[in-house]
Amino acid sequence: MAVGAGTYRVGPENGRLLLRTGRTGLGAKAGHDLTIEVTRWRGEATVDPDDTGACSLSVEIEVESLEVREGSGGVKPLTDGDREQIKKTIREKVLRTARHPTITFRSTRVSGSAESFTVDGDLTIVGATRPVSVQGRLADGRVQGSATVVQTRWGIRPYTGFFGALKLRDEVGIEFDAALTER
Repeated sequence: MAVGAGTYRVGPENGRLLLRTGRTGLGAKAGHDLTIEVTRWRGEATVDPDDTGACSLSVEIEVESLEVREGSGGVKPLTDGDREQIKKTIREKVLRTARHPTITFRSTRVSGSAESFTVDGDLTIVGATRPVSVQGRLADGRVQGSATVVQTRWGIRPYTGFFGALKLRDEVGIEFDAALTER
């Protein structure tokens, strides 16, 4: 399906938004590389296949909706209790959702082609706004792409455990795949 010029919506009803974390440190074998799904999010994309400069994207994520889907590596398999503890840590210590319930992205520039584009924009996490670039492609009516967020750029201290022996990598990968649905 070719996508024509217009305004489209994206969200969990037609796509997935995933966060991927990694571990480091002397205790890395004890932890897990996590796949976290954002289950409540919404976005709007303005698309003009003939003029990428006229394109734009905005996305809002409800931080409380983060769900730990997978944990790879580690000495033991990830349990339901582990998942709940990770969610609690993210909510209370890392992203402080009581004060910052949403994460937002607003594009400032789109360049490239439908097959390979870059969306530069402002990402707001825990009240701090910093620029970020998203790489993507549009094919068969779906938009797919990725970005990397370095937590410390937003004033977030990556999680540590076991007295600092287990550390979450500073870089968090973001991946998305969504069908564009007409508004």
